[in-house]
Amino acid sequence: MTISILAYDEKSGSYGGAATTGSLCVGGWVLRGDAEAGLSASQGSLPSTMWGTAVLDLMRQGVAAEEAVAQITAPDTGKAQRQLSALDLQGRTANHTGVESIPAAGFRQAKHVIVSGNLLSSEAVLDACLEGFLASGAPLEERLLESLDRAAATGGDSRGLLSAALLVVSRHAAPLTLRIDHSETPLQDLRALHGHATGGAYADWAATVPTLDAPFLGAPFPKIVSR
Repeated sequence: MTISILAYDEKSGSYGGAATTGSLCVGGWVLRGDAEAGLSASQGSLPSTMWGTAVLDLMRQGVAAEEAVAQITAPDTGKAQRQLSALDLQGRTANHTGVESIPAAGFRQAKHVIVSGNLLSSEAVLDACLEGFLASGAPLEERLLESLDRAAATGGDSRGLLSAALLVVSRHAAPLTLRIDHSETPLQDLRALHGHATGGAYADWAATVPTLDAPFLGAPFPKIVSR
């Protein structure tokens, strides 16, 4: 399966996406985003990475997610085998699921969150992914990881999972882009990588880099410990 989730967290002002699949390099293929445009997830049996980038370009110009998805997908003669989800800066969501998407395929959405998937064991995987996110009171990143865990536990992929990714962007922090491109345990490895990236010396260093809201940040550069 490929399953993805995109969400906007009003409390933190952050936008986050996560994805996992039974193939390689899901982060590079599926997730796109920045804090001046929103997020996209482009997937399917013949995914178009250009879709993911193009829909962000439109949303950066102020086009709402639904209209942006419609504009990008309408002229593509291969759209029957592709999926595209989008989340704009206001947290509005939209989805295209091609009629030839490998079943089970579809999407689910709630306020400020959208889940999409194909080659699922059943549509219950979509429900579990969304419910896992909505039921959690944890910070955004943890909620996204929990949603992938719930999706996998509900059916997963007959091929097994091989890659997973997490992308979080905001105006007040450096982008968090984590990818497990090939692993027999990608969800566990993604959690471990997230722990390393959000704690300790790396997190201290990341807090000093410029952001959209503080482009000339003057925080002192941390001492680098030699390896």
